[in-house]
Amino acid sequence: MKKIILYTDGACSGNPGIGGWGAILHYQDKEKVLSGGEEETTNNRMELLAVIKGLDALKEKCEVEIYSDSAYVVNAFLQNWVTNWIKNNWKTSTKKQVQNVDLWQRLLSLLDGHKVFWNKVKGHSDNELNNRCDKLARGEIEKIKKALDI
Repeated sequence: MKKIILYTDGACSGNPGIGGWGAILHYQDKEKVLSGGEEETTNNRMELLAVIKGLDALKEKCEVEIYSDSAYVVNAFLQNWVTNWIKNNWKTSTKKQVQNVDLWQRLLSLLDGHKVFWNKVKGHSDNELNNRCDKLARGEIEKIKKALDI
């Protein structure tokens, strides 16, 4: 099984507002860089979409080390929030509807078959790949702003 390292980040200008995401995949000595954005979104959606797009780029089942500075995304798996949300029909412990269910379900379907390890990294620190993902995400925000003449 191939071992992949996936770094991701999402950003938003306003929340909600214009958002961007970035993902960097590493396999042996190869690197794939992905990014995109949306005109009206939230930071959490961009964090989720970064992971989704990174996993979606994989052509076969792999062992994937995912690195993200998003406690929202990483803790959902490390603290079993997702398992509880599914068990409670996508309701939180306070019986509210889980936000971003569409993306959570998409992410779960992409995880199927992969062996995934979740890692929380400190954002805006000295982690080179996390900083590159942040730069990609912010670059997408600027592209959209320029296209919208904002």
